[in-house]
Amino acid sequence: MTKISPGIEESMLKESILAVSADVSFASDHFPKYKLGPENQILEEPKGDNNGPSLKEVVERETTQLSEQHKRLSVRDLASKFDKNLAAAAKLADEAKLREVASLEGHVLLKKLRDALESLRGRMAGRNKEDVEKAISMVEALAVKLTQKEGELIQEKFEVKKLANFLKQASEDAKKLVNQEKSFACAEIESARAVVQRFGEALEEQEKNSEISQKTQEVEELIEEVQEARRIKLMHQPSKVMDMDHELRALRTQIREKSIFSVKLQKELALNKKAEENKSRVYTLHGSETLGSCLRLQPCSDNAPVLSKSSIQWYRMSSDRNQQEIISGANKIMYAPEPLDVGRILLVDILSNGQKVTVTTSGPIGSAAGLGGYVETLLRKSSSEFNVVISQINGQDHPSHSTHAFNVGKMRIKLCRGWITKSREIYSTSMLLCGVRGDGNAAAKSLFWQPRKGLSYVLTFESERERNAAIMVARKHALDCSVMLGGADDQM
Repeated sequence: MTKISPGIEESMLKESILAVSADVSFASDHFPKYKLGPENQILEEPKGDNNGPSLKEVVERETTQLSEQHKRLSVRDLASKFDKNLAAAAKLADEAKLREVASLEGHVLLKKLRDALESLRGRMAGRNKEDVEKAISMVEALAVKLTQKEGELIQEKFEVKKLANFLKQASEDAKKLVNQEKSFACAEIESARAVVQRFGEALEEQEKNSEISQKTQEVEELIEEVQEARRIKLMHQPSKVMDMDHELRALRTQIREKSIFSVKLQKELALNKKAEENKSRVYTLHGSETLGSCLRLQPCSDNAPVLSKSSIQWYRMSSDRNQQEIISGANKIMYAPEPLDVGRILLVDILSNGQKVTVTTSGPIGSAAGLGGYVETLLRKSSSEFNVVISQINGQDHPSHSTHAFNVGKMRIKLCRGWITKSREIYSTSMLLCGVRGDGNAAAKSLFWQPRKGLSYVLTFESERERNAAIMVARKHALDCSVMLGGADDQM
């Protein structure tokens, strides 16, 4: 067995340590102090901390204080605080990177130290070998502890990164708040300037008004003085004032009597004129010249040609009688005015034996009372429904008199009976809708509806008001869809 002297052993240990530490840079100039605890656990000796709390604790404490005091701080101070904490978080992240580098260097050092001890263990014997093995176990325990420290470092790094992201977002929000408050302040300043300008204008206007009121007051005082002078003058001539009062009363009485006499003369002239016109007329229109009624041609003399053998055509004219428009399909003795005729004068041409006779209404067709308000109420709804009876289909009389629902919507018109739909069509250029232009006592309650080419209906409503309201509502909705609803060239 070879014996090794202590000097040789010490020199070999120094050589191995020099070989290990030759290419390693240490974060500090000494190792931490360790000692063996129970069950060969390595314990780090406590050391005094003279540097105060760590940077992470300082950042957390500052963040808590900012959260508690954010109501008392201004937006600009809050933004500066967030910027400072963000810088501190960046510094903390740099420190974590340095500690990570130091941890990596510690692993390299422990690896080289363990390799050196392993090489020494093969050379040592006896007690020295046991010491080397004990040192190897301590190095392994240090490696385990260093690994644990690395886990804690990773967790701390994750928390620092999370905190830095939070502070960065908070800093951006604070900057946005600063810009928003700045814009609000600018708006308030502009508003204050506008208010000041308005006050200035109001003051100038008040000064002008005060000058005008002062002049008005002077004029009023002058008028009062003139009136007072007149009163004083009349007081000295009382008889003349009484004569003027009597003359005024007499003049008022004469004017009243002449007005009554003038009205009587106008009535007599109107009656005489109407009698002369009736003598000269061959035909006349019978019926109320308002919406909801029927106008019928009637002969005024026995020599008048028979209407059934004459050609008849109705027209509508403007109130100034400059424009004349043919009413397509209105070629019967009777005609029921529709909403399009309101405010227009109706004219009828009767052609018989080469002679043409023209009859007109005495004035424009008037609207029905309360119809405008009723239509406005219906237009507020999405659709309006009316009860109708089908009188004709495609020009043929319909035998059934069952009640159907005529639904006028904003996009389409639908005719149905319960769940059965007769017709449902959207507004289009092929759709026609107007009042019935033919004979019959129910003409004022009926309308003609052609949903599409090849299909037409004559519908009778419960009242003239509902018929006219349905026409007006349908034309308004169709106009919103860029469609003009009118009559056909020949309905009957």
